Amino acid sequence: MRRRVTGFTLVEVLVALVVMAIMSLMAWQGVDGIVRARDSNQTHLEQTLRLETVISQWEQDLASLQDSTVVPTLTCDGQSVRLTRRTDRGLQVVAWSLRPDTSNSMWQRWAGPAVTTTTALQESWLQTQQFQGNETGQLRALAGLDQWQVYFFQGNAWANCQSTGNVTTAPATGVGAGAALAAAASGAAGPLRQALPSGVRLVLAFAPGSGLNGSLVRDVLIAP
Repeated sequence: MRRRVTGFTLVEVLVALVVMAIMSLMAWQGVDGIVRARDSNQTHLEQTLRLETVISQWEQDLASLQDSTVVPTLTCDGQSVRLTRRTDRGLQVVAWSLRPDTSNSMWQRWAGPAVTTTTALQESWLQTQQFQGNETGQLRALAGLDQWQVYFFQGNAWANCQSTGNVTTAPATGVGAGAALAAAASGAAGPLRQALPSGVRLVLAFAPGSGLNGSLVRDVLIAP
C-alpha cells in the first residue's frame, strides 16, 4: 500500500501569511510609537532645559544691576528691556527684546562689551536705541513665544514697566546720608535718575505648537 503524503493547503498558507502580516504591522506600530514618544520626550526636555537656561540668564542680569549715574540702570519701552549690569571687567549694557520670527516670535538678548569709561558706556547704550533685531551679537535666546509682558513693583503695586517713570534724586558720590539730607533741605538737589523697582515680573506667553503650553510667570527681587 502506498503511504498518502499530506501538507498545508493553499487556504491555510494564505491564512498564515495574513496572520504574520498583521502581527508584523502591530509590531511595527509599537516600535514606531516608542520611537516617536522618545523623540517627543527628548525635544520637550531640550526645550525645558533651554527655557531654564534663558530664565537663569535673565535673573542673573537683573541681580547684577549697577547704577552708573551716566546711563539708565533699567528701562523698558514695551518692546525691549535695557539694563546696565556689572561684570568682572567693568559695566555692560544688556538689551532683551521680542522680535518677530516667521510665525512666532523670538526672544533675543544682546550684551555689549564690558567697558570702564563713561564715553564707551554711553556709546553702548545709544547703540541699543537703534536695534533692528539682526545686529551682530544678538543671541536668539528663546523661540516659540506669542508675547511677553514686564511689570515693575513700585508703590506697593505691580504696574506695566512702560508706565513707571518715577524719578529720585541721586546723592553725590562720597556724600553721606546726613550731608545728602542737608543738601536736600537747602534745595541743592543732585542729578535725577529713574527710581529702580523693588521687583520685576516677567510673563511669557507661549505660542500654540511651540511645545510649551500656557504662560510662565517669574518674579525677581531687585536688591536695594
